[in-house]
Amino acid sequence: MQKIILTVFGLLLCANVLSQPLAKHDLQSNRLANVWDEAIPLGNATVGALIWQNGEKLRFSLDRADIWDMRPMAGLHRKEFSYQWVQGQVAKKDYKPVQQFFDAPYDREPAPSKIPAGALEFAINDAAKVKSVNLSVSKALCEVEWESGMKLKTFVHAIEPVGWFRFENLKAGLMPDLVAPKYQGKIEEGGAVNSLVGDDLARLGYKQGSVTKQKNRIVYEQEGWGGFKYQITVQWSDVKNGVMEGVWSISSQYPDQKVSPSSSAVTERALLRGYTKDYASHSLWWNKFWAQSSLSVPDTTLEKQWYLEQYKFGSAARRGAPPISLQAVWTADNRRIPPWKGDFHHDLNTQLSYWPSYSGNHLEEGLGYFDHLDANLENYKRYTKLYFGTDGLAVPGVTTLDGTEMGGWIQYSLSPTVSSWLAHHYYLQWRYSMDRDFLKNRAYPWFREVCTFLENITVPDSSGLRKLPISSSPEINDNKLSAWFPENTNYDLSLMKFAFSGAKELAVELGLTKDADHWQEVLSEFGDYAVTENKELMFAASLPYNESHRHFSHMMAIHPLSLIKWEDGADAQSIIKNSIERLEKIGPDYWCGYSYSWLANMKARAKDGEGAAKDLSIFAKAFCLPNSFHVNGDQTKSGLSKFTYRPFTLEGNFAFAAGLQEMLLQSYAGFIEIMPAVPADWKEVSFNKLRAEGAFLVSAKKVNGVISEVKIVAEKGGVTRLKQPFQKWKIQSASGVTAETPDDEFIELKCKPGGTIILQRTH
Repeated sequence: MQKIILTVFGLLLCANVLSQPLAKHDLQSNRLANVWDEAIPLGNATVGALIWQNGEKLRFSLDRADIWDMRPMAGLHRKEFSYQWVQGQVAKKDYKPVQQFFDAPYDREPAPSKIPAGALEFAINDAAKVKSVNLSVSKALCEVEWESGMKLKTFVHAIEPVGWFRFENLKAGLMPDLVAPKYQGKIEEGGAVNSLVGDDLARLGYKQGSVTKQKNRIVYEQEGWGGFKYQITVQWSDVKNGVMEGVWSISSQYPDQKVSPSSSAVTERALLRGYTKDYASHSLWWNKFWAQSSLSVPDTTLEKQWYLEQYKFGSAARRGAPPISLQAVWTADNRRIPPWKGDFHHDLNTQLSYWPSYSGNHLEEGLGYFDHLDANLENYKRYTKLYFGTDGLAVPGVTTLDGTEMGGWIQYSLSPTVSSWLAHHYYLQWRYSMDRDFLKNRAYPWFREVCTFLENITVPDSSGLRKLPISSSPEINDNKLSAWFPENTNYDLSLMKFAFSGAKELAVELGLTKDADHWQEVLSEFGDYAVTENKELMFAASLPYNESHRHFSHMMAIHPLSLIKWEDGADAQSIIKNSIERLEKIGPDYWCGYSYSWLANMKARAKDGEGAAKDLSIFAKAFCLPNSFHVNGDQTKSGLSKFTYRPFTLEGNFAFAAGLQEMLLQSYAGFIEIMPAVPADWKEVSFNKLRAEGAFLVSAKKVNGVISEVKIVAEKGGVTRLKQPFQKWKIQSASGVTAETPDDEFIELKCKPGGTIILQRTH
């Protein structure tokens, strides 16, 4: 064993790693989009805007994340609303009443639902043709230039609920118009039985709000269901030296809640600060955001897409705001309720949306997710008691802004293991941050409640092993009677196993020996995963993976839960490899965009860099619109999916970012591995400050096909192992670190808080 005591300190950074996005990562065009879902997105997780051209008018589609119709789902909470009642219907093979009571209301009723706020429009002379459109992702600034010389600069402030616009080179005034959603009028059919299309806004039954116009100010006030109100205000200056500046804001107010500042008060304060001062503070936030991590890969499509995903994450995730819903702050501007009501889907969508926050080193932004879950804890417990009839914690798979259940296909919308998947995020936040306060006061309490619930609800099977009374795998066999299985599906089983194993690990960390022993005992009572003779994961023991499906629910144990790891050896590798091969053999007929992103993550875990890069490339090229929005269907119509529609949702975008990060850095198996799944022809690769479990910040670069340098910063200190990234190496510099090389495979690092080491390859 070689032991090296490191005392020299160096500040050399890995060279050739981007610290900020470059111009090549921007969205650039010579025209404005003429449809809302291809528009330029701006946002700060509370308010957002989409910049596009609606006929001859420049349009800002405005949104605020907490503008919701919160009425209870009509017909859902009846006396039959019970897991036990559903079990009885399944046993009797009389499933139609379940569909009518719990599924049909979601499509039949227009609300509860996220709703749009409104829009700003500017009449642009038809002769004023657009010359260029640019979204600077580094500045979060959209700039439009017309051939007439007129220019627009617009941004949504990073931390204030305001959006700014500045027109330059104006020859005359440019009057904004505030356009209200059409809540009255003839109802256009097409959405009442199709949550994908979205219902007509007029079905909400609102009285049309008022628009008040004053000199240099317009105010729109709208009352929604149950006394909820929201207000939009736009204010602007007179034209001076060809320049006109203006600001808009949206405020919301729910009955019996603390009174929030009105949008009019917010815009007044913003005008006092001014465009220049607000842009300066906005830029400071984004500079800090971009300094958190960066990367460079030779595939320009993947690199640009990653920066666009990071930009959207920074625009949609923030503490003090609701977490990322299906469309975040970019609700559909098509006079309809958004697809799937723009709600919070916890059967996949919110989970995938936060995948990149961990290794991407954006834990602070990710905390907004946990703030939301913790704030709604009592509501979840009410639901748990009401529907499951037991204590502990279950979370509905489909919820409103305050966590209330909305119904839908109940195999996922009322699944008993949703809270287990959410527990995985609490686990990741702890492992990547090593924040003991978060562990003690948030992560472990969540696990404890989840495991209490699962222990209460599971029953012994004929072999004495624990099982759910009825089990499912999201969307497998749709919403039919056959969607319920008498045995644990691999989906439910993997989530329950993870919950108890995670609870044990966290209890040990906190010194709660009695708890840890109990969770281990319950964990030992679960059976093995259902695997074919060819070592392929199945939906359940009675159903192999025999049809194309977008949700890889049967493979949760591989990714994201890391219960079956490549590093476990030949048997685990066979299961991973064969299960992926089975997916591809059955084919992608009924995949959507996020399926490719998820598969790329799994292939990265299988150390298949070429395969991961291929699937990420398919996602970026076939399942995204020109503004980078993921729209689920194959836009090339080239057979990559039979879905060719375009409902916009965000989870595929963020799962893409996580996939590229997974190719560059992995730490789930108890050690740090540098570039474990990089294609052989990627000769020049670098990344800066990606985060590993244990709160280690890692930077590395590959030059001429060889990893040449690695830097590790131990944020919280501790011990980690680094899989040898090079055959021969030297310590370029270090401080507060002791390194040992116990074998040829690993370097063991013992670090003080803030300890730093830079390793370099030697020839």
